[in-house]
Amino acid sequence: MAEMDQLIEKINSGNHPLFREFYGPDTKVLQEQADRYCQLLKDFRSTYGTGEVELFSSPGRTEIGGNHTDHNYGRVLAGAVNLDNIAVAAPNGSNIIRVKSAGYPEFQVDLTQLKIDESQFYTSGSLVQGICAKMKEKGYNIGGFDACIEGRVPKGSGLSSSASFEVLIGAILNELFNDGKMSAVENAIIGQWAENNYFGKPCGLMDQTACSVGGLITIDFKDPASPVVKEIDFDFVATGFSLVITDVGGGHDDAASQAEYASLPTEMKSVAAELGAKVLREVTLKQIVENIPDIRKKTGDRAILRAYHFQGDNQRVANQVAALEKNDFQSFLHMVIESGYSSFMYNQNIYDVVHKHEQVVSLALALSEMILKGSGAWRIHGGGFGGTIQAFVPQNKLDEYTNTLENVYGKGSCHKLFIRKKGAVKLDL
Repeated sequence: MAEMDQLIEKINSGNHPLFREFYGPDTKVLQEQADRYCQLLKDFRSTYGTGEVELFSSPGRTEIGGNHTDHNYGRVLAGAVNLDNIAVAAPNGSNIIRVKSAGYPEFQVDLTQLKIDESQFYTSGSLVQGICAKMKEKGYNIGGFDACIEGRVPKGSGLSSSASFEVLIGAILNELFNDGKMSAVENAIIGQWAENNYFGKPCGLMDQTACSVGGLITIDFKDPASPVVKEIDFDFVATGFSLVITDVGGGHDDAASQAEYASLPTEMKSVAAELGAKVLREVTLKQIVENIPDIRKKTGDRAILRAYHFQGDNQRVANQVAALEKNDFQSFLHMVIESGYSSFMYNQNIYDVVHKHEQVVSLALALSEMILKGSGAWRIHGGGFGGTIQAFVPQNKLDEYTNTLENVYGKGSCHKLFIRKKGAVKLDL
């Protein structure tokens, strides 16, 4: 814990090794980030008063390989990125958690009331409540705290703002009340559990793990209670390509669209169930193909196509990791494109059939192919049905690519990112 004035003095110009690791070497960006932290400290002081506080940062994540594979216990390739959520937090000696996020009204969570309340689904408070309930169940200490949060992980961007928020709250509780003894992977598991049970969204575990652990990692969810996380030593910067995430907008929060999203894991699991399994990781492509005549009578054809996508993308992750470890970047790029086509044709999460006249992702992928075919790679990013696309863009086409996409989706819609080594952490300045 440190006094706010001391932290402001240490942050000052952002010329601290940790800031450069989080945000890169650009002095203008570092100064902007320093100003951002100092403003949040001032906001905390005006909202909750003076005293000793801690600073926290939790990154967004980019899904590099494995689209909709995690919820069926598959493999993924993911990385933490340089867009993050930050927090100033301190214990308040009560049973109340008070959180003020920039641009939103404060919400509170009473730690004596931790039962699931479906009327609170899809609220930030429900996530905090769920995280506290699970940590308490697992034997960790919880307590009241005050926090001011400022987010740079855009909502609906496919960079996982909700997962970043979840593991940020987990990191705060872990550091303030448990001396940091909870592992990054357990923080992720608890965040996912809260999102599934208290928030009401049937997400997989990839987002939380990538945000919590940090770096470029591959995760194998064959045993979801103990996912195997492996760090990949590969320098994307050295390739001369930029990783560009474009926010194409779209997506809907109405019940019909939520059901469309939920159908992805549900339909995949329905195919597995017809083969006597719980998830697709427990069956083979050969088993699925041999039993298509019987399966399709029960599940329909789309479920089988989604199962086909799962089997292909799950193996593709292992092949992508092998290519990166051998420094075979061209093979890796080829598999990025393969994954994108598989998501479009088989997984069918590119546009929402309920709002089929809105095909923002399809259009963005068409424009990407027009510019990058033969030189780069492009694919859907994240959950789909709107949100974002991902591209690996050679430097000689970077301006053309961003100008073309931003002409359609708006200035600032393209984000040039890099992989950040640290996940959700307390800042030791």
